Amino acid sequence: MIKNRMTQEIFIRLEEKGYQGRIASILHVDDLRTDIKKHYQKNLLDQEFYQRYISVFKFDPYEILPEANSMIAIAVPQPQIRVTFNWHKKIVSLIVPPTYLYWDETAKKVEDTLTEILTPMGYSVKYARPPIKLLATYSGLTKYGKNNISYVKGMGSFHRLVAFYSNLPCEEDNWQKPKMLQRCEECSACIRKCPTGAISSERFLLRAERCITYLNEKPSHVPFPNWLDPSWHNCLVGCLHCQKACPENKDFLHWIEQGAEFSEEETSLFLKGIPLNQLPASTVEKIKQYDMIEIIELFPRNLEVLLEAIH
Repeated sequence: MIKNRMTQEIFIRLEEKGYQGRIASILHVDDLRTDIKKHYQKNLLDQEFYQRYISVFKFDPYEILPEANSMIAIAVPQPQIRVTFNWHKKIVSLIVPPTYLYWDETAKKVEDTLTEILTPMGYSVKYARPPIKLLATYSGLTKYGKNNISYVKGMGSFHRLVAFYSNLPCEEDNWQKPKMLQRCEECSACIRKCPTGAISSERFLLRAERCITYLNEKPSHVPFPNWLDPSWHNCLVGCLHCQKACPENKDFLHWIEQGAEFSEEETSLFLKGIPLNQLPASTVEKIKQYDMIEIIELFPRNLEVLLEAIH
């Protein structure tokens, strides 16, 4: 009973920061690996998509924290970020959806908070890289929408998920079958809004190979498929078609914060694909300030198609 109260105290402290969290037993790491492999073996995941993303995940917690007992999944509210480009004497504002920027900063803030809470109790945490969306859903932190995006009560899909391993005992393991939002049962807004047919009423799993987000996260030397209409692009990276159409997000759609602004000269350099180490120091500093290092290589192709549509 004492340990249950301790767990409750942890979540109360997290909620004071605006976070939400769940704890699951470390024994479920293999469940996460098996789940992904199962979908692949059933041909529900495109080969390229599977190989690309499976390499990101790490499934051996004991290499990171030998005494690991639990996995902690945390959801942090996160806004859209507006990035401004000056081009042909026009000001062009493009959106970066939640989850792309400030990854390390967010993870560090959450890790510091957990460390502050757990250290006096005699426990510790280490940043982890399991399939975080699966972990969050199995642990009950999130529910899926028909668009396969995870939703958190009070945050919609405007959040970032972060995971940690801990030696904190998992006294109440609420591992459960992933659930879909109840509202999705009678709603098809995301299916109707998705221009590529990536979301289907015929199957629950997203057709990732047709998702705009997947297609515009590829390196700039990879051409967009011929069937992809340029007018369907709507973000500097990623896509918000289904999230904007979703009723669960109606209270969060206007949560947009200002990010970097780039001059006409800087925009021209991006379009030419000038590598980061050859950009002016002031531009590089701006990119670092707004945590855009990880997406800068996507700029040439994505920015070109978006600016052409506006021009």
